[in-house]
Amino acid sequence: MKYHSGTLIPLNAAIMSAPANLLAEEVCLPAALLKKTALENNIAWMQRYADARGVSLAPHGKTTMTPWIFQAQQRAGAWGIGVGSAWQASAAMASGVERVLMVNQLVGRANMQAVSRLKAHYRTAEFICCIDSLANARALSTFFDERRQTLDVLIELGVAGGRCGCRSVEDALALAQAAAELPGLRLRGLELYEGVLHGDDPQPQVEALLRQAAGLACRMEHLVEGEFVLTGAGTVWYDVVCNIWLAAKKPARCRIVIRPGCYITHDRGIYDIAQKALVARDPIACDLGGDLTSALELMAMVQSVPEADRAVVNFGKRDCAFDAGLPQPVARYRNGAQLSAEGIESVGIMDQHCMLRLAPGSDVQVGDILVFGTSHPCLTFDKWKTLLLVDEQYNVLEELDTLF
Repeated sequence: MKYHSGTLIPLNAAIMSAPANLLAEEVCLPAALLKKTALENNIAWMQRYADARGVSLAPHGKTTMTPWIFQAQQRAGAWGIGVGSAWQASAAMASGVERVLMVNQLVGRANMQAVSRLKAHYRTAEFICCIDSLANARALSTFFDERRQTLDVLIELGVAGGRCGCRSVEDALALAQAAAELPGLRLRGLELYEGVLHGDDPQPQVEALLRQAAGLACRMEHLVEGEFVLTGAGTVWYDVVCNIWLAAKKPARCRIVIRPGCYITHDRGIYDIAQKALVARDPIACDLGGDLTSALELMAMVQSVPEADRAVVNFGKRDCAFDAGLPQPVARYRNGAQLSAEGIESVGIMDQHCMLRLAPGSDVQVGDILVFGTSHPCLTFDKWKTLLLVDEQYNVLEELDTLF
């Protein structure tokens, strides 16, 4: 069977020739939007926080996989960009990132080959990854030593029932001692991710893990030549990581690196709650001036009002995150004029449809434009090849490509 091969016509061609406005229906909806002012605020705020604490910032780039954002974070002063895979590392380096921290294990010959090529091509860039087993350390040692290359590695410390990482301090120390002697490897320090700890009150567990890591770092210090990298901190506990590690005994040449990711767009859900709690317990964050603000929105249209208390909007699971709560309406427009979004609630979602419950007397109509706030931005970013950078009036300023 033959298929016609043709040119894919850009849906939003208007963006290319003149500033397009989403409220004027000059862009195909649904669309994922990044508000430029909020985005720049968040980049600057987190860098100010890291600078105020005297730590380095390596934002976790897998959240966005967007070169424009990587470059903006690096220009603002980020020490590096965190990633989760060899592919993501290649995308970051191709975007001009000068230091990539792959907070994951590098396994498999094809992935090792990809990193080897990156090291050969981007000679001035730095690549660091994690190890948590002797088997992986030996495989990496053999591969990179045969190519006369040196791979920088961090020991990963984990927790029982968590993700990767050595399950005890003694196992981690034994691995560090072995890695320090293997050809083709250079031990750089210690990594953990405290965000795997959950429960009604995980902070005591988080603090205990961080103190354990600081003690381990001191025992590892003699195995690391030069600067010792001690890194942790997602978007929820970065203040606690700073508090514990800055106060703890640690290697003399220690660089503390925090790795929040979702702060870049913040959200109107789980990370908004986490940031409010952080500001309440951290006087430095409280006194810093300003705060993180939601920068990621989803704009869509009402396509059906089949019942008096029900409307259907033209986006679904293929367009946005829904794992941490459904996107909820934050604004409504008709013919460019803003109307009330009160009494409108998302109650269900399918692949391409979102179901709304309407309050009695609602005047929601087919063709109304709704703006939705989301929770957990990672799983909205990865559904879009292109996001729209907009101003406060929803004029499109730029198209931002993602590299998922």
